[in-house]
Amino acid sequence: MIKDISKRLVDNVSKVIKGKNQEIEMFFAVMLSEGHVLLEDYPGTGKTILARAMAKSLSLDFKRSQFTPDLLPSDITGLYIYDKNKAEFILKKGPVFTDIFLGDEINRATPRTQSALLEALAEKQVSIDGITHKLGGNFFVIATQNPVEYEGTFPLPEAQMDRFTIKMEIGYPDLKSEIEMLESQEKVHPIENIAPVIGVEEYIAAKRYLNEVRITEKVKQYIVELVSKTRKDKDVLVGASPRACISLMKLSRGYAAIKGRDFVIPDDIKDLAASVLSHRIIIKPESKIKGVSSIQIIKKLMDETEVVK
Repeated sequence: MIKDISKRLVDNVSKVIKGKNQEIEMFFAVMLSEGHVLLEDYPGTGKTILARAMAKSLSLDFKRSQFTPDLLPSDITGLYIYDKNKAEFILKKGPVFTDIFLGDEINRATPRTQSALLEALAEKQVSIDGITHKLGGNFFVIATQNPVEYEGTFPLPEAQMDRFTIKMEIGYPDLKSEIEMLESQEKVHPIENIAPVIGVEEYIAAKRYLNEVRITEKVKQYIVELVSKTRKDKDVLVGASPRACISLMKLSRGYAAIKGRDFVIPDDIKDLAASVLSHRIIIKPESKIKGVSSIQIIKKLMDETEVVK
């Protein structure tokens, strides 16, 4: 079921984003597991277009906010405005009230504005003037960062990083894919012509199906052992949280379903671990100076962690 849906989605989005089938699948796996994505990549690699193409393909609403230093929390969540004709305060909803919300260059906004997303990321709700408002069941956040421009930015705090299921990049296309991209956009951008290939009800049913994907106690133990080792590694100041275990488990079920299986295997965890855990650990300053990266640490820990037979 999900393998077929995923193929339709990938084929459709590939009309816009060339040569990135694996990244599109990963994106969809996060959506199925009801997580959120932090995209860290260079300008012009297609971050916004990927988000729009996913929304159109899945028949979902899409809204985008450009994060800037003068952006206020109410610009994201909305605010109450007094209507003198009705003699009452009316909620003017912000862009976060949508299915897919793109926070472009999220680290350019102040910590106060960044924090406006915390409740939405964790609980799919926002609080405005002390009143809680539920967001839609398909609510999904894509936040982007530029990995080379840090002047005038506010790095995301650990608490916020931990709420993103994965940190990923799209990367530059290969030569063949980039030529195809030029040809496809010679007259009109293909994003204008792609149509929905998956209905909302089918998408919701696919998310429900993930409950049928089995994950054994041994695989769960492998996840917990791997995550717990990040807290003990000599190069790590702060390891991954229990939320990382949950994210890795949920994402592995979506990933397995896309591969056509109704069960998770240890190789699924190995394929996903770096993307799920690398942004959740803090490396010791002395290790950073030596050039140790979070990806290297996760890969080393995977080599050291045996799957229970």
